[in-house]
Amino acid sequence: MTRIGIVVLMVVAALASGVAAVGISPWWWPAAVPLALLGLLGSWDLLQRRHSVLRNYPVLGHARFLMERIRPELQQYFIERNFDGRPFDRDIRSIVYERAKGTDAEEPFGTERDVYQPGYEFLVPSMAPCPVPRTAPRVRVGGPDCGRPYDMALLNVSAMSFGSLSANAILALNGGAAAGGFAHDTGEGGLSEYHLRPGGDLIWEIGTGYFGCRTRGGDFDPGEFADKAAHDQVKCVSLKLSQGAKPGIGGVLPGAKVNAEIARVREVPEGRTVISPPYHRAFSTPRELVRFIARMRELSGGKPAGFKLCVGSRREFLAVCKAMREEGTAPDFIVVDGAEGGTGAAPLEFADHIGAPLTEGLLTVHNALVGAGLRDRVKIGASGKIATGTDLVKRMVQGADYGNAARAMMFAVGCIQAQRCHTNTCPTGVTTQDPRRARALDVGDKTPRVRRLQEATVASALQIMASMGVTDPAQLRPRMLHRRVDPSTLRSYEELYEWLGHGQLLAEPPGSWAADWNAADPDRWN
Repeated sequence: MTRIGIVVLMVVAALASGVAAVGISPWWWPAAVPLALLGLLGSWDLLQRRHSVLRNYPVLGHARFLMERIRPELQQYFIERNFDGRPFDRDIRSIVYERAKGTDAEEPFGTERDVYQPGYEFLVPSMAPCPVPRTAPRVRVGGPDCGRPYDMALLNVSAMSFGSLSANAILALNGGAAAGGFAHDTGEGGLSEYHLRPGGDLIWEIGTGYFGCRTRGGDFDPGEFADKAAHDQVKCVSLKLSQGAKPGIGGVLPGAKVNAEIARVREVPEGRTVISPPYHRAFSTPRELVRFIARMRELSGGKPAGFKLCVGSRREFLAVCKAMREEGTAPDFIVVDGAEGGTGAAPLEFADHIGAPLTEGLLTVHNALVGAGLRDRVKIGASGKIATGTDLVKRMVQGADYGNAARAMMFAVGCIQAQRCHTNTCPTGVTTQDPRRARALDVGDKTPRVRRLQEATVASALQIMASMGVTDPAQLRPRMLHRRVDPSTLRSYEELYEWLGHGQLLAEPPGSWAADWNAADPDRWN
C-alpha cells in the first residue's frame, strides 16, 4: 500500500502540473483526478500477480476485500440474532454490559430461546424458595498442609497476563477486585506493578515459561519464586498445566507486544516473540507434579497452592490422584478450564477440537477426587465462559466450588468482541500494548464496572439458588439441573451422568472407571 500511495501522489502531482501548464479550467478537477486515480489503480491491479480476483476484476475486485474485512462487524451488528452469536451472543454481552454499568438487566416479553430444542438446560425451582442470603458465602481454600488458607469469592477474575492485556486493563481488573473483595489471577505472564498497585488479592500463576521466577536458561528459580510469593497481596500460587483454548501447545506472545516493560516483567528479550513451551521442565511424572505443588506451597510460606488444566485423559488425572494418595499430600485447589475458554488466540483446530468442554472436565475432576477419597482436601474452580449467575450455579451443580471469569471481565472493561486480541490492534485498548490504543481504556471509569459486574453476577447466582430452595452452594445437587435430550425427553444431571461415592475407586471401582483406574500409574503419564 505504501508504494501505491507514493505512485498515486506522483500522479496527482503530475496532473496538477499538467493542468497548470495547459490552463485547463478548474471545473475539470472533480472528474479528472478520481478518473486518473481509478485508471492507475486498475492498471496496478492488472499488472500485479498476487491476487487473481483483482487481475480479472480490476478496481471492482477491491470491494470483495473490503467486505471480507468488515464481515465480522456486519455479522455481529446486523445479521446474528440476539441468542446465536459466538463466542458470546448479544444477550450475554448485553447483560454483562448492563450489570457492569449498574443498569437494569431484564428481558421483556419472555425468552427468545427454543426451550424444546435438544440440549436446552434449566435449573429446577422449588415450591418453597428461600430468602436470598444477605452476605455471599465464601469458599475456604486450603487443605491440611496449608498454613495460610484463603477465603475465595464465588466469582473471581480468571487468568489473563500482562502482555496479553494492556497495563490499563490490568489496573482496572485489579482495582475492581480490590474494591469488591475478590481474587485476580495474574495469568502466566509474571507479577507486574499493575497487578500490585491497586491492592487487590492475587493468585500468582506460573506456566511453562516460569515468567517472573526463571533462571537465565528458562528453568524454575525457587529463590525468586519465594521472594515474590511472599508479597502480602499474593494469596494463592497456581501452576498452569494447560488452558482451555490451546491445551498442549503452551502460549505465544507476539514480538510486537513485547516492549521493554513486558520484557522486564517476564525476564525475556525485548521485541522477540515469547513462546511458552507446551510442557514443564520442573517435573516429568504425576508424582513429581504433586511434589512440585507441595514445594510451591512450602516456598510461598504455606499459602494455598494448586494447578490449572484443561482436562484430557481421565487416566492421566487418575494417575495424579494416585500420586496424591501415595505422597500423602494434595493441591489445595484445582482450576478446571473448559475447551470453550480462551481470551487470546489459538490455532483453530485446537480451539475447536482439542480438550474437554467444561462440563465434562468438571465431572471428571470432581468424580475422580470423590472416588479417590480426596475431594474434602481439594477445592475446584471452574473457568470457561462464566458470564451470568446461571453459568455460575450450573458449574457449582456440576462439581465446582467457585468460578473464574475472563472474557466477561474483559467486557466489563470495554471489550466489544472484535476478536483482534492477538494483532495488537484492539479497538478498545484491552488487549494491546500500543500506547495510543491502550489510553482509550480509562482506568477510573472501568474499575467500578469490574466490581459491579462481579457483585451483580454473584447476587444473581444467590437469587437463583434461593429460588431453588438453596441458601449455600454446598446444598446444590445434580438433580437440580435438567437437560432436554430430545423433543419429548428430559433428564436430570443425576440421571445423565455417573456420580461416584466417597472412596469408591479405592474399594471397588465401577466398571466404567475400572480400566482407567487400574491402568493409572503415578510414575508415568499415559
